[in-house]
Amino acid sequence: MKKSKFYYDYTRNKQIDKDVVEAEKVIQELKDLASNPIPNYYVGSTYGYEARKVCEDWELSYNIGTAVTYLLRSSFKHDTPYDCIQKAINHLNFELDKLNNKEQ
Repeated sequence: MKKSKFYYDYTRNKQIDKDVVEAEKVIQELKDLASNPIPNYYVGSTYGYEARKVCEDWELSYNIGTAVTYLLRSSFKHDTPYDCIQKAINHLNFELDKLNNKEQ
């Protein structure tokens, strides 16, 4: 069927509309991130302590502080805490290696 030159296909822009909505969501997420640059999984829910500030206050070394941070966020960032706990164990092993090298 031949269409008139005045015919407008209303469905032709549906994908563009979806892309615009998705882009607006991304822009809003970036604005939210700019206004609060600290992800929720690094802030305690009861007292609002930030993991990095806890590590800084206790003057932890890099490896121990990183391990503590991984442990604090382990139940909140991913579906299972396994990855974060494994990373914490790795950083504790790095710290043990560092201590063992100092003793030799």
